[in-house]
Amino acid sequence: MPLRKPLKIAIIAGEHSGDILGADLITALQVTHPDAVFYGIGGPRMQALGFTALFDMEELAVMGIVEVLGRLPRLLQVKREILSALMADKPDVFIGIDAPDFNLPVELQLKQAGIKTVHYVSPSVWAWRHKRIFKIAAATNMVLSLLPFEKAFYDKYQVPCTFVGHTMADAMPLCVDKAAAKAELGLDPAKTVIAIMPGSRTNEIKLLAPDFLQAALLLQQQLPDLQFVTNMVTSAKAEQFNRLKQQIAPDLVIQQFTGQARQVLLAADATFITSGTATLEAMLAKCLMVVAYRANWLTYQIGKRLVKLAHFSLPNLLAGRGMVPELLQQQVTPQALVAAMLPQLTTSREALLSEYCRLHQSIKCDASAKAAQAILQVVKDDAVPTP
Repeated sequence: MPLRKPLKIAIIAGEHSGDILGADLITALQVTHPDAVFYGIGGPRMQALGFTALFDMEELAVMGIVEVLGRLPRLLQVKREILSALMADKPDVFIGIDAPDFNLPVELQLKQAGIKTVHYVSPSVWAWRHKRIFKIAAATNMVLSLLPFEKAFYDKYQVPCTFVGHTMADAMPLCVDKAAAKAELGLDPAKTVIAIMPGSRTNEIKLLAPDFLQAALLLQQQLPDLQFVTNMVTSAKAEQFNRLKQQIAPDLVIQQFTGQARQVLLAADATFITSGTATLEAMLAKCLMVVAYRANWLTYQIGKRLVKLAHFSLPNLLAGRGMVPELLQQQVTPQALVAAMLPQLTTSREALLSEYCRLHQSIKCDASAKAAQAILQVVKDDAVPTP
């Protein structure tokens, strides 16, 4: 059956990263369907491509239990109104980009009403609360996963999932010119650069920056010709970091940047880094790393009972083995950080960088185009088989 023209595609993206994914996806869909109509909830990048926002994306950009509770009445109102609009209009497909706590219940009701649904960016169901897979299966016609081990998990439960690759891998070069990246940031291209990346959240900086700074001092004693850099997401976080630095390492020379995480990782030869998406970005930047994670005691006690993984950093999850050093909770000490870093700067360097390149290629798939293709297939098919 030929596709109806123009296609009506509803999308809900709830935060900055979703707006980026959504804009890239709209661009890819417009290649084959230039007259398609896009509407729902999205940010400025999506709107610049002709997307009609029924609500401001900031309505959904709420994090933290207390914050969510405070906004719950408004969130529920937005959910009711967007569902009512979509039920009445009946788009050809609905795409929920990330934000699973909001999008999956919306997807469930739309699917039950006969509207095709796609969820773009798998929740971390493979890591914890495995039984959510059944809710995802009930709510979606297709899940689009960024990483191959996610698809393997869905396949085990026979839930339709397409691995599309990661847009970050598409955007970053396979071969990085470290000297040029250093020069661009005003660093000496001939010297080794170590990045101190304790995270973007206040608590992460508080819990990890002191050990990272002390590790930098110890490393400098052994390798005095190092250059140190850091990036903070905002000026407020930079002030927090600087207060800690003044207490712990006032004489350590660190070149500081704000809002330039990718450029810093591209220039750095290695990094002390907190666990999260930044570790994937470091791998794609061909930046060697020691990954650390430390949480408040209660959070950790709850988390270790819920999460059942042999590794917690994305490079190791991709590799399926302990490729990069990981330090957790009380393991995070300045001495342990340095002991894990030194071999990477010498004997292990070339083998690790070769593996980084291999893994980069494995997720460099022209993700937005592949996602668009999978979505159009969902629109066409009455029953979508697992790819």
